Amino acid sequence: MLIGQLVKETGLTKDTIRYYEKHGLISIGRKERRDNNYKEYSDVMKTRLFTVKRLKNFGFTLNEIADLLNLIDVNEASCGNVSHKIEEKVTLLDGKIRELISIRAVLFNSLKKCNDNCNPSNPEDNCPILISDL
Repeated sequence: MLIGQLVKETGLTKDTIRYYEKHGLISIGRKERRDNNYKEYSDVMKTRLFTVKRLKNFGFTLNEIADLLNLIDVNEASCGNVSHKIEEKVTLLDGKIRELISIRAVLFNSLKKCNDNCNPSNPEDNCPILISDL
């Protein structure tokens, strides 16, 4: 099928499909091209794109997706291997959540300081919280 049909069937955009191809998540060889050099996408590529889409929805990065696709390609995407990758991702997300909570606390405290202490002599001046420690 041509890319237009693939777009309809996968819900991905042409740009996204081309981006995934550029980054090696899918590949179309010379023999999968028509005489006019149009790419002919197989049902295997459509299935692979659905896998990429599913993994993206799980929050995996493109590099992580590439690693998982490699496991699938060499038939090593066992439950044990996949569970390990998911555990790594959950640990990474937990760290990011803690970091975001910390940033939120800093912002909330800055907002409180700004509201309580921000009285520049000229209301048109920059907020002092951005340029000094209150």
